[in-house]
Amino acid sequence: MFLFIVLSALVLCGCAQYSSDQCNWRGSGLTHESHSRDVEQVYLRCAEGSLEWLYPTGAVIVNLRPNLPSAEGHLSACVKPRPDSRGATLYVERAGELRLLLTEEDQAAGRVRCFSLQEGALFVEASARRDISRRITAFQYQLISTQTPGDQIYSNTAACRPCADHELLMAICTSDFAVRGSIQHVEEDDDDEDQVSVVLSLSHVYRQKSRVFMSGGGGRGRGRWTGRVKMLRRCGPRAGQGEFLFTGAVRFGEAWLGCAPLYKDFVRLYRAALDAGTNPCHIDTD
Repeated sequence: MFLFIVLSALVLCGCAQYSSDQCNWRGSGLTHESHSRDVEQVYLRCAEGSLEWLYPTGAVIVNLRPNLPSAEGHLSACVKPRPDSRGATLYVERAGELRLLLTEEDQAAGRVRCFSLQEGALFVEASARRDISRRITAFQYQLISTQTPGDQIYSNTAACRPCADHELLMAICTSDFAVRGSIQHVEEDDDDEDQVSVVLSLSHVYRQKSRVFMSGGGGRGRGRWTGRVKMLRRCGPRAGQGEFLFTGAVRFGEAWLGCAPLYKDFVRLYRAALDAGTNPCHIDTD
């Protein structure tokens, strides 16, 4: 549902604030408590960072302006609230029109929500309460490329769809992780009923951006590895479906599944591309 407000009814703060490193912002509603309808403009220019708003009053408009002007139209922002975040509701704002992104209840549940930068700015509106003590609105943000196969999990229309051949070949080169193995079991996600955690048993780790998969020995990427990835429940993961090549993105320290073909199908595709000289990068398929 889209809500409409007239921002002119609020008093825009004339002094835009920049964080010292342009990635993170920390402010307090006490600075304009007597003007509880003030709207403060914040500009952040990093691919990831955080916001912490103590004693929220009025509203904060968070303008995410990465130093990548040519790619901005293909970027989305994902927001992950801190577990103790409360006191404000998050919207996406464009030309005075608001779309609800995260309620206070969503924040308490730790739900991650994303929006396209083309949709507008992040509008953080304080809840109407007389007692603002012990209330802090806090979240992390990350910018992601919606053109990257590993980030398809964030698109409801793209999630669970099979990846095209060119996407599979690029995923092994550009994803935050690429690993080979099988699904050991599937666990319920306590934070979000729409998601599950898939526990993987791995024989080879080709690449990983951070240590989301742990080795049990073997060396040189081989041996026994374990880890877990998140995905949507409706994608229907099950144990014992065969050996896969798992690729995806690491967001807020968690691995999210992107393209995941059967390994034998990927090897067939990769070797055909290798023979044709169209493979975008090289991996060891022995």
